Amino acid sequence: MPLTLPVPIEFRLPDGWQPAAPPEGLDAPDVAFAAAYPHPDRGFTANITVAGEVPPEAAALSDLADESARRLSAFVDPVAVARRQEVGSPDAPALTQLLTFPAVVGEVRLDLVQSQVFLTFPDAHDPRRRAVIRLVLTATAGQHDEVVGDFREFVRSVRPDTGAEA
Repeated sequence: MPLTLPVPIEFRLPDGWQPAAPPEGLDAPDVAFAAAYPHPDRGFTANITVAGEVPPEAAALSDLADESARRLSAFVDPVAVARRQEVGSPDAPALTQLLTFPAVVGEVRLDLVQSQVFLTFPDAHDPRRRAVIRLVLTATAGQHDEVVGDFREFVRSVRPDTGAEA
């Protein structure tokens, strides 16, 4: 059963991507939404997942990113942080990181890549609290460049759901 996000959001899936059951295993027990790319690569289906939490006030986005990499390393080893960058603004900080790791799909060893984006949303009732939404693209190293543009399009479409229809 999907987890409920701490803040309602709306987004638009890129063309061709379909809602899917969260992928089993790889850091997915807290996933609220998952989507799958229609063209698997060597038996692995690229996917986008959405998860969220309300972290302790003192938790930095880098702490949450470290924890995400640690959780993933419980399933696969080694997990390497290939790149990490703080982005956004002081009012809406965000962080991106790129993780690489090996995985076995069927009987085939694949090199996988995760692009992770951590977005912050203020709590409407308590401005000292914030929700963090984690958006993750997981793809084979060979397919990552093909789908990362779709993921960027997806990330740009994420916004708070105010309940107002356009």
